[in-house]
Amino acid sequence: MAGRYYGRHGRDPGAAQRKSEGTTVFKIVKRRELNPTVTELVIEAPLIAKKAQAGQFIIIRAKADSERIPLTIAGYDREGGTVAIIFQVVGAGTMELNTLREGECVHDFVGPLGKATEIEGLKNVCVVGGGVGCAIALPVAQALHAQGTKVTGIVGFRDKDLVILEDEFRACCDELIVMTDDGSYGRKGVVTVPLEEKLGAGETFDEVITIGPLIMMKFVVKTTKPHNVKTVVSMNPIMVDGTGMCGGCRLTVGGQTKFACVDGPDFDGFEVDFDEAMHRGTMYRDFEAHARDKACNLFKKEVE
Repeated sequence: MAGRYYGRHGRDPGAAQRKSEGTTVFKIVKRRELNPTVTELVIEAPLIAKKAQAGQFIIIRAKADSERIPLTIAGYDREGGTVAIIFQVVGAGTMELNTLREGECVHDFVGPLGKATEIEGLKNVCVVGGGVGCAIALPVAQALHAQGTKVTGIVGFRDKDLVILEDEFRACCDELIVMTDDGSYGRKGVVTVPLEEKLGAGETFDEVITIGPLIMMKFVVKTTKPHNVKTVVSMNPIMVDGTGMCGGCRLTVGGQTKFACVDGPDFDGFEVDFDEAMHRGTMYRDFEAHARDKACNLFKKEVE
């Protein structure tokens, strides 16, 4: 979930976690730039690492007055007590988070939240990821591989420079297909092209799991539905508290209102109202642009 989170005020959601783990937790033990706009942080959080499962998310604040951001858990090490997150620098909150370096600590790191991806009993699965959504798709593919499932991976990016986690996907996929919009790497085209080829050739996936931009997931569902292949989508709407109290992450699924933070983030793609979700996702576009510009000016002044 590379989702967005609004609200800088109110109670401190990380206080109990920090109290239980001590005051020197949530240290960044590793930082890696996956491409010019995507960063991976590995953070000390033993209690979260102990409970985390593929598909769940955390809420993070870089500093005490930062906005809180929901991010899907990109990996965890139970023995080492660490949790990995991957985020794209797109707004004020992620810009601030991206200023932190190894050895520094994030202020809040709360989770695991949401429901884990249901993978038990699946024998043959196609995992479809798009852009930074591949950071969410990877732990799902790894969990499937670990239980002996045959995994076909299809990942898509705009161009070669934005490709991330290819080696990690190859290690857990029986077959990996890399697509780029401009053909600068892998195959040229969108992720639905090889997916349709597979399904048209008679491939019998138990399930397709897709994670990425809403428009991509919408068309993955349009591709699988005629073949009646169950398709699970990971939704990332705007959130406020991550506990189902605010209703900001509401979606229409099967004609009913659902909340991504507690009912999801995974849902049956055949039942999701994507058009409504995409419309709601544009509601705070002007606010986001203003916050981003304000943060850019602030960082510029600090540098000067």
